[in-house]
Amino acid sequence: MTEFPGWLAFGQPEEGLRDLDVAFGRLLIRQAPRAPEFALRLAVLCSARLAHGHPCLDLKILCEPGGSIPAGEAEAGDGWAGPPAWVEGGLDGCLAALAAADFVGDGGGPEPLVLQGHRLYLGRYWRAGRRIREDLGRRLALEPPEARDPAAVRVWLDTVFDEPAAEPPDWQKIACATALLHGFAIITGGPGTGKTTTVVRLLAVLQGLARARGLERGLRIRLAAPTGKAAARLNESIAGALDRLAAKADADLRAALERVPAEVLTLHRLLGSRPDTRRLKFHADNPLDLDVLVVDEASMMDIEMMDAVLAALPAHARLVLLGDKDQLASVEAGAVLGELCGRAEDGHYTPAQCDRLLECSGETVPVAYRDPAGAALDQAVVMLRRSHRFQADSGIGRFAAAVNRGDVPAVAGLLRDPPDGLSLVRTGPSAASSEAWLRDSGALGEAGYPALFRAVRDGRPERAAPPPAWDCWARVVLASQARFQVLCALRDGPWGARGLNRRIESHLRAAGWIAASEEAWYPGRPVLVLRNHAALGLANGDIGVALPVPDPEQEDAWMVRVAFAGATRDAVRWVSPARLPEVETVYALTVHKSQGSEFDRVALVLPDRRSPLLTRELLYTGATRARRALALVLPGEDALLNDAVRRGTRRAGGIWTL
Repeated sequence: MTEFPGWLAFGQPEEGLRDLDVAFGRLLIRQAPRAPEFALRLAVLCSARLAHGHPCLDLKILCEPGGSIPAGEAEAGDGWAGPPAWVEGGLDGCLAALAAADFVGDGGGPEPLVLQGHRLYLGRYWRAGRRIREDLGRRLALEPPEARDPAAVRVWLDTVFDEPAAEPPDWQKIACATALLHGFAIITGGPGTGKTTTVVRLLAVLQGLARARGLERGLRIRLAAPTGKAAARLNESIAGALDRLAAKADADLRAALERVPAEVLTLHRLLGSRPDTRRLKFHADNPLDLDVLVVDEASMMDIEMMDAVLAALPAHARLVLLGDKDQLASVEAGAVLGELCGRAEDGHYTPAQCDRLLECSGETVPVAYRDPAGAALDQAVVMLRRSHRFQADSGIGRFAAAVNRGDVPAVAGLLRDPPDGLSLVRTGPSAASSEAWLRDSGALGEAGYPALFRAVRDGRPERAAPPPAWDCWARVVLASQARFQVLCALRDGPWGARGLNRRIESHLRAAGWIAASEEAWYPGRPVLVLRNHAALGLANGDIGVALPVPDPEQEDAWMVRVAFAGATRDAVRWVSPARLPEVETVYALTVHKSQGSEFDRVALVLPDRRSPLLTRELLYTGATRARRALALVLPGEDALLNDAVRRGTRRAGGIWTL
């Protein structure tokens, strides 16, 4: 019978290890009983890191003084005590132990782990990363037909960009030109920088040029996003951008716009995901039938999804990724967009690329973004730098920029003397149930949740009103709900979304906005859908509001229906609570669930103690959900906020070095 070290005993595993990690370690011992225990510990830690989004264990970081990476922590990079006590001999000792273990290989064999330089990978993720690099390398080397006719590209780009940029250069125009010159491109940028508007113009140009080449049917274009909520939001944004562009289009542009699709699918639906299996309908042996694929919110794509998308793409197809490189990374392993955009801030465009962009777009790349030694990937990545959601010098813009830089003194200065649109609400750690901070943060103020209930109470049509009047009322209520949102770093705990939802609801009842006699489905209750429901057209992350409507079966009786925004701008979807998939009340929402959403005002609530989830990316993502005003609620010490600003999520990956 195989003996297991105490730290691999079920029921008392080493702190930070899951049962899955323990089982993996026990399997390795059975397969390689003579492997060094040091190597076994490293293999199990590699498995444990997967739970925190890391597809590999970076041994160099592990062995750095002050660079230890405990399984249950995010890397702060500023003060870990050092490598774990069981690490022997630093990096060289790690490499020697792994070289002596039969379960570690170089990727050419069946071994479950792969050692690549100073990174230890689970074999599945190493192979996925290598395929991603090889596929993107091939697409970067492609010369699309548009790249062979820069004069025609220039005419079309001048058509869709018919007004000069407020501040040259026009990065949106440069982004379009870049995507036209390459088989793979990334358009990144913060909230409101115009990523969707840019891609609609890009697709119009692609269809216009295809038609000019004699391709009457146009290019086969598909739009996708990682989640149902992101797909619905992109669908609405695309429709709006198409309407705006069509309003001033000539005949040729209108013909091109008619061939730009507005339907957006989830990536799972695009690839033909099947329930209860990892198998997909579309893959390398059965590729998708398309010429262009656009994926929005690409920061949410994990390494395996990126691998699956590339495998299903025809070799000739163009791939365009949209997303904010600074937002929270995917829940699953990998930070693909962040890694691919690692050099986007500084451009690194070669002189040859700058010449091509000037010829195609008429835009001159500033000297600060040029680099004779720029890599091939750099030439296909464009960062949009001007936000239309809030100005760079606004309170929100300045706070978000300081957080992104990890600039603790700048953040402290902004909160000490907050500019317009930014405020700090200090409250003791025991005040989670208090009304004071809810009032100070705006949640219980006139522009907060009382405004939602006022819209429900004051705008309800007469009972005999026609259906359009009820839809109009629902749109007003849904717009009111979207004006204010409490966002939380955590889901559980006294300052987490679950607890705060109960407490906010209690305060609203006490204030009379919710009648004491009303139970779960009271008028005005905002709810969050927790799983997709294709038959109802609802997606995980959709938010609706419960409203009273006339009961057609009983005179003078009322019933509750939940109103959701429909697929088109003016449509409303009414759903019976009995038919809804799993939902929860959503006065408070986690930052993770809010990705891609935007609200007029946001109260961003931090926890009262340190958490591995509280990182620079979470602060940035939460802050940039707000358009007009951000209230930062701080129940703990300033040190907690400072730690979060310093703590960037350094996901080990190395896709571009495999």
